[in-house]
Amino acid sequence: MTTDHGLRFCANLGWLFGEVPFEERFDAAAEAGFSAVEYASPYGRSPVELRRRLKDAGLRQVLINSPVGSPGTPTAAGTACLPDRIGEFRDGITQALDYAVELECPLVHLRAGVRPAGVPRDTAVAQYVANVVWAGQLASSAGVRLVIEAVNAQDIPGYFLQTQEQAAGVVAAVGSDQVGMLFDIYHCQMSQGDLSTRLEEFLPSTAHIQVADVPGRAEPGTGEIAWDFVFDRLRAFGYPGWIGCEYRPANATADGLGWLTRYAPEGNG
Repeated sequence: MTTDHGLRFCANLGWLFGEVPFEERFDAAAEAGFSAVEYASPYGRSPVELRRRLKDAGLRQVLINSPVGSPGTPTAAGTACLPDRIGEFRDGITQALDYAVELECPLVHLRAGVRPAGVPRDTAVAQYVANVVWAGQLASSAGVRLVIEAVNAQDIPGYFLQTQEQAAGVVAAVGSDQVGMLFDIYHCQMSQGDLSTRLEEFLPSTAHIQVADVPGRAEPGTGEIAWDFVFDRLRAFGYPGWIGCEYRPANATADGLGWLTRYAPEGNG
């Protein structure tokens, strides 16, 4: 969906349209007016199948995540900051880029992981930056851009990147056009607040935005965030990228999409 001022919204199929099986969510998103989708993990399905579902529904794939470990394991939030998982990290990035190329997906979210208790912060930082540099070079040759995201400590305790400043610092340290920020408005509000100031400061480094309201992580308009102001600021700043709808619908997904009419009058890009 695209607004009259150029804001483009894509459906996160891992969060939206949970009323139907994953395979049916592509058509559900298209029927709701979306022209693009994102989701974290394509890896349980063949890229040929996923590409066919995208084509049949008339959708673009905007974003996927790098692979992570099973829930409850040390790698459930990623491997990029783990010094003893370099091989696993590289294999995962190679796999993610293979899928991104097959799906014509321009962005891969590189998951940082949780720093183990026995690993000094400086050691984890050095390994993380080295891994991002390596992955950025590989992504560049594949025509894909990496994004990194700060996650609030309540949702994932100990996640390596917890503030927008930390994420921006890594982007600056890497110094590559192939690595940008994923600015998640929900996570920023949960951990820091002052959304408009941070959006203005970090938008030049931002390649993707995701939205959900606080508290509850439901659709915009269900919580405390002043979305009219936020979206007006994004228009004023001239944000050109996609905005991922990564939220937990308060009720049926379609019933809650009225926020797009209210906050983005021209609908879904």
